[in-house]
Amino acid sequence: MKHDILITAKAHKGTFERLVQEFSAVTLFDAADRAATLKAAAPRVRGLAHTGHLHVDAALMDALPKLEIISNFGVGVDQIDLAAAKQRGILVTNTAGVLNECVADCAMALVLNTLRKIPQSNAHLRAGLWLKGGYPLTTSLGGKTLGILGLGRIGEAIAKRAQAFGMVIRYHNRNPKNVPFAYDPDAVTLAKNSDVLMVITPGGAETDKLVNAQVLDALGPQGYLINVARGSVVDELVLLRYLQQNKIAGAGLDVFEHEPKVPPEFLTLDNVVLTPHIASATLETRKAMGDLQVENLHLHFAGQPVKTPVAPVI
Repeated sequence: MKHDILITAKAHKGTFERLVQEFSAVTLFDAADRAATLKAAAPRVRGLAHTGHLHVDAALMDALPKLEIISNFGVGVDQIDLAAAKQRGILVTNTAGVLNECVADCAMALVLNTLRKIPQSNAHLRAGLWLKGGYPLTTSLGGKTLGILGLGRIGEAIAKRAQAFGMVIRYHNRNPKNVPFAYDPDAVTLAKNSDVLMVITPGGAETDKLVNAQVLDALGPQGYLINVARGSVVDELVLLRYLQQNKIAGAGLDVFEHEPKVPPEFLTLDNVVLTPHIASATLETRKAMGDLQVENLHLHFAGQPVKTPVAPVI
């Protein structure tokens, strides 16, 4: 028996193919009339396979009265109203764990590329400018302090890599952890004590614009910002102004507030490295994420505990 699910977006090809093959799937993203499709599917849909930026709010949950599980492709669940899901007894899962190493690799690549300006020096060479003179000196990683804003599993994987580069680690979480790193009580203090501020917190209302002017002032004109979390965590317009005015040294950004739209002013800056939300975007990791999304659905429908439930809202 194939269980009925609703698919919100066509993202990873292999995962989509599995969802269609292994479940009785209704696709919402390509429906000519989404409201009609949703209404027709509502009486039987028990699972939601969620990917992307569609907001899974209370209204959508109420439109699916038999919904039991929202299986999210990705770690971040800021597009899902967790409080509404809890109130309705709907289980939410994500793909935590399988993308830690890949995201940490990308985070350190951004640190390296931002401080050493590797993309900019590559452009210098390709433009024939090396013939007129060498590229200006850049900044080394060794001995610098990396402040990790959000020391979860990915944050710890980043810390391990940063230590291999000779960096010193500090961090801020809501509560201290049993780790051999210095703890700062808030984001401003962490920024003040850091040469590089790494943002790897969850998105959502609690962290919206957590990195604001006060944090960037504390980071200062010699400091660098790296964001591999969510664009909403950083006040993007303030960051843009600080980069334009050299009030911080530079930034490496993999995420943006209204992605895939990126403020065009960022594209003109020489002190920023930009990537299109690729932190987990490898063949191996996306397959692992998809496999876990599908497995969580199968486990739930079989009456077994899912592998990666999202902690309930308290």
